[in-house]
Amino acid sequence: MPVTPDDVRAQLATVEDPELHRPITELGMVDRVEVGADGVVDVRVLLTTAACPMRERLSTDVTAAVRRSGAAGVRLAFGEMNAEQRRALTTSLRGTTGAAPTIPFNDPGNLTRVYAVASGKGGVGKSSVTVNLAAAMAADGLAVGVLDADVHGFSVPKLLGVTGRPTRVDDMMIPPVSHGVRVISIGMFVPGNEPVAWRGPMLHRALQQFASEVFWGDLDVLLLDLPPGTGDIAISVGQLLPRAEVLVVTTPQTAASEVAERAGAVAVQTEQRVAGVVENMSWLPLPDGSRLEVFGSGGGQVVARNLTERLGQDVPLLAQVPMDVALREGGDEGLPVVLRDPDSPAAVVLRDLARSLARRPRGLAGRRLGVSVA
Repeated sequence: MPVTPDDVRAQLATVEDPELHRPITELGMVDRVEVGADGVVDVRVLLTTAACPMRERLSTDVTAAVRRSGAAGVRLAFGEMNAEQRRALTTSLRGTTGAAPTIPFNDPGNLTRVYAVASGKGGVGKSSVTVNLAAAMAADGLAVGVLDADVHGFSVPKLLGVTGRPTRVDDMMIPPVSHGVRVISIGMFVPGNEPVAWRGPMLHRALQQFASEVFWGDLDVLLLDLPPGTGDIAISVGQLLPRAEVLVVTTPQTAASEVAERAGAVAVQTEQRVAGVVENMSWLPLPDGSRLEVFGSGGGQVVARNLTERLGQDVPLLAQVPMDVALREGGDEGLPVVLRDPDSPAAVVLRDLARSLARRPRGLAGRRLGVSVA
């Protein structure tokens, strides 16, 4: 039987846009399908922008799909969406018409778990913990995003090996994906290694834009890598993402644990829940099987106990991550240790922690239950 345009469109419906993760037919990207008398199919696909970084990937996927329909040959052409088509696309993705972008994670029916990874001071490995949790969750099949909220000290792009920039469709940004994780960071907009010298209002606006104007899609988990301390960003997260649960990272030493306790105690002011404490660099495993406690011991448990008393809620010590050269090497290479060396001591603990956080049940506060009075 000769191939028909409907046959071709049915196959094109199996092709997903690599950035938006939706079928290109659903996104209005298939502009024309014509079948010639010789069985050769002409297809025109509209890109969101002429400089679409996924053009080559789309060319390969569309060509393969058309051939599966039984076409004798494929002639593929690309065009660019006009302003009206882009507006229709963004409206379709956001589910709103004419309204200003909102933060989807605050919607009552949204099921995304949001974790704000915080620390009292720098140098405790907070960003390394964040990216490895994200990569481990993505490797387990979850839809995961990382919002690098450490505007002044951004490091997430390097740790995840992200080199691309977001694709902009009008006022919507499509985040690049690395190791299955959708990532946004101010570092993607800064040339070279230039510093970002911003004060409070600009920091708040940047966080608001990343939360509302980035198309995250349907995430299972969103992780925010917060700057160390209890400054503007920590307060803004409480205002913009009130459902975010705080994950406190510390090292065993007293100097770090005392400061980490303050970072967790900010939850009293922002009315957020503290999910627990992660103790990083807990010990160095030695060749003979013993442990060298380079930074002392007990700091994580002290933070968990003190926060439990201060907040009036159970704040558990969720994990103790050992020091591991592979963890540092993975960060330098842009390949998280949970993927690079999954059986290393740090990777085993981080993967277990990722799974426990992903399995945690969400509360019902603020959610629609779908019931009515009979």
